[in-house]
Amino acid sequence: MLITPKSKIGELLEAYPELEEVLFSLSPSFKKLKNPALRKTIGKVATLQQVARVGNLSIDSLVNELRKRAGQETLELNELYQTESVTKPDWVKSENIKFEFDAIPVINAGENPMGIIFEYLDNLGNSEILLFKTPFFPAPILEKIKRKGFATFTLCLNENEFDNYIQKEH
Repeated sequence: MLITPKSKIGELLEAYPELEEVLFSLSPSFKKLKNPALRKTIGKVATLQQVARVGNLSIDSLVNELRKRAGQETLELNELYQTESVTKPDWVKSENIKFEFDAIPVINAGENPMGIIFEYLDNLGNSEILLFKTPFFPAPILEKIKRKGFATFTLCLNENEFDNYIQKEH
């Protein structure tokens, strides 16, 4: 398996189990992947490009360190693979928050908060926002939400707390 920014974490660790400790050493945030529930859900869908953001690493350094440890040549990665801008969009306004949901206890209990999140989204009106908290950057959840026609913005408060703002796209 060639390691690229689009490589899925689960596939990577299945093909190269020895890279698990390397991954954990690169960012304390990655140690959350030891949680079997997170490993099952996140590991199947999260790419290295997505987890680089969680670990606050450049995609270049993450991919190339893993490639080096796996005996692969380094890649020159272009700007397409850089992490998203952290500029807060104009639509993120505290007065527009209709629902707040702390998904951290649900996730830490090994459960999936997707159903609850989508219940809130079903009840959002125009310009209203759902704010939900997670203990990591929830890339797979946000991808599903975006495909359903919502705008998303995530603010990293610290390595264990992320605020995710969701609003219907106009």
